[in-house]
Amino acid sequence: MDDFVCNKLTEWGLSEWIDRFKDEEIDEEILLHCLDDQEIANLIPKTGPRSKFKKRLKLLRAEQNTTNLETESDSTQEHEEAADSDQVLPSTSNATDNGKRKMAPQCESSKWQSPAKRRCDTALGSYSERIILSDVKNIMTCVHNRLCLEDNTRLNAFLKDEISDLETDKRELIGVFGKTGAGKSSLINAIIKEKNLLPSGSVSACTTVMIKVEANMHNQKYEADIEFITKEEWRDELWSSFLGNNADQEREDDDDYRDIVEKLSALYGEEWKNKSPESLMDNKYFREIPEFLNSKRKILTCESAKELSAKFVKYTRSDSKDGAGKEVKRWYWPLVKCVTVKVPNNELLQHVTLVDLPGNGDRNKSRDKMWKGIVGSCSAVWIVTDINRAAAEKEPWEILESACNLMGNGGECQQIHFICTKSDLIEDMDHPSATDVRALILKRNMQAKEEVSKEFRKNAQIKKHFSDDCLKVFTVSSKEFLKEKCLRPDDTEIPKLQKFLQDLNDCHSETLNYVSGAYGVLSLIQGARRREVGRQKADVCSDIEEKMRQELDKVRKPMEEACKAFEKCLCDGVEISKSSCEQLLKFLRPNRVSGSAFHKTLKYVVENNGTFKPKKKKGKEINVNVKLASCLTDSIDEKFRKTFPNEGNCGPFNGVINAFSLDTEKLIHKYKDVELQLIFLKTEEEKVKTKLHKIIRDDKKKIYNSLTETIEEIMQECYTKAAQFSGQDTLKNMRDTVERHVYDSKNTMFEQAKDAMLARMRRLKEFILKILEETMQKSIDLSLKTDDFSIPDFTTELDMVRLYRNDLMGSPDEETSVICITDPPGPTAAVQL
Repeated sequence: MDDFVCNKLTEWGLSEWIDRFKDEEIDEEILLHCLDDQEIANLIPKTGPRSKFKKRLKLLRAEQNTTNLETESDSTQEHEEAADSDQVLPSTSNATDNGKRKMAPQCESSKWQSPAKRRCDTALGSYSERIILSDVKNIMTCVHNRLCLEDNTRLNAFLKDEISDLETDKRELIGVFGKTGAGKSSLINAIIKEKNLLPSGSVSACTTVMIKVEANMHNQKYEADIEFITKEEWRDELWSSFLGNNADQEREDDDDYRDIVEKLSALYGEEWKNKSPESLMDNKYFREIPEFLNSKRKILTCESAKELSAKFVKYTRSDSKDGAGKEVKRWYWPLVKCVTVKVPNNELLQHVTLVDLPGNGDRNKSRDKMWKGIVGSCSAVWIVTDINRAAAEKEPWEILESACNLMGNGGECQQIHFICTKSDLIEDMDHPSATDVRALILKRNMQAKEEVSKEFRKNAQIKKHFSDDCLKVFTVSSKEFLKEKCLRPDDTEIPKLQKFLQDLNDCHSETLNYVSGAYGVLSLIQGARRREVGRQKADVCSDIEEKMRQELDKVRKPMEEACKAFEKCLCDGVEISKSSCEQLLKFLRPNRVSGSAFHKTLKYVVENNGTFKPKKKKGKEINVNVKLASCLTDSIDEKFRKTFPNEGNCGPFNGVINAFSLDTEKLIHKYKDVELQLIFLKTEEEKVKTKLHKIIRDDKKKIYNSLTETIEEIMQECYTKAAQFSGQDTLKNMRDTVERHVYDSKNTMFEQAKDAMLARMRRLKEFILKILEETMQKSIDLSLKTDDFSIPDFTTELDMVRLYRNDLMGSPDEETSVICITDPPGPTAAVQL
């Protein structure tokens, strides 16, 4: 086997099969030209790696054919350029008033203009989306460059902005929750087929660092992007949590104290004892991480997952008692805010980011803010727990209960996946057969699924935000799946989760969106150059503006009705809140908790704007603001979920946006001469809908969370006053201050929260109407009321992009199918039939 094959297998993440290829003497020629499906199956018997190999090989062969075709056509192109030196890019030339051709700008990717140079078959379907997207981006780059050479008219400026706005990349976030030992790291490694990426087992996970795992879209390296908290934040932690308390032996049983000791010991070893917080800020402790001192990110780059894992472990983990990792003298996780691990050549992560999350946020304000932002942006959440305690384990359900308002009405989560790990383990069996083991495992797994589903259905707090359809339960075995010879990979259910990620990637039609947008821009350009359609432009403009007025009315009415419905719900919630203050404040006098213990908790609550996050997962989180807003949120939860559903583009806001239509397809049949302008308007209509869906998705979170935020603002004065008490009767004084403020404010506080939410909702309604009307009116003006005969001619570019678009949409236009001409008659080597 030659180096070419070895390098390719390594690049594709298939290095484990190198010996197999070596034994069969597979060289570059055989790889590129000879291997058929059966031979590939013999070389790689596993379905997963084989599918990956076949896709990579198909792309490699396509790129190789492209290179060969371009090389073969070079001499022909040089001959054509010599014959007509004035026409550098024939397809993008423009006729000026004096009849001379205008020189086109040179473009780095100037070979895109000849489709037949890139392929020699009649169906664009064999072209990978990656190459299509690359081709169309090259086309639009050259179009943009040529427009930059023209006079900067209003239309020209608009076209350049439209081309710049074609680039979009919305990533789907998957939040992964689960306590240490549940198998999160092994699960993620198995799903993305990187056995050695995230460390597990040998060292213990810390509970504060978020780890994002996503694709490296820039190079073939494994990278870790480490973001630190600020020096000021660490100094504050040292002073507030450590100063004057390190010698207090009575605090050894205190969770907070143990947490402080754990952090300081990880970072400083034994050196922190008997030292002041200021001395612990000395630069000598951070020599290995100058990025922390300079408020920059640290980037680690490696050739393999295993090498990277060994390097970044000190930023995410702690030392363990089993002796592993003892060579690491300092563990920097107390200073880390987030680590983003980037994996090359991983299609499952192309548009997806997996985020390993702490269960209940963090006491550090910046880490907690990031945590809330990520949880609120997750389109799916994975709850990972051991199968033997899946339904009974308290922690997974507490995570769901505490975060469901952030994920549901206050977020964009569409699916909750309860993932039961270690499903291959069966205890208390004496010498069972393989058949018996599998039968027992499948039976136990099915029982676990039923128990989890039952627990989900009866949890009232979660059901406010998620329907039964949102839950899916998986029983997985990462260890079994990662075995060299996994006989039944489907039993591990890892392939089901991989398919879920692949479907998420597929629904992000980045290529189709870009190509459709490019098609609209080129249609507008060519439409603006036509001189003979003046009368039809006026007629269609009149029709389409009247249609837009009608459609805007259809959008406005349902949104106004939704606002009125919410006002009624919130009015009821205000009255309930006023009469429930005593019940809402019961947390101030907890049962079975000593005064001294609760004194510390309440002190922390008032010092942290009404919130308390317990250490080591002991006890429940306290959020006074959420408690006080609970009657208001309860009054709207059901209505809110129906108005702003996470599962689809329906409801009074998203639904009417989807229904908005200028009927451009119908108008094309009536006004054939302005077809190009109407095609542009159709693409602009879809583009503005996509933009509005994003605006609604983001604003609905702010609308829902505004109830709690308004109450927090009103309670701020109370928290500040209560936090100042010290000495005797501190607990009583803090309680009295909070209670008095709530009772004194109840007639205005809940009303203000209601008004703030309704104001946000009405602003969203007006903003949607404004964006929709202004965007479409501007597009109508530029396409139907503007002519610009000086714009260059991009006819060939339009035809090529049309071909790509038709293929991506699964409906190739037979009248413009590209065929390969063996002896091309002209520069483009493509003929339209």
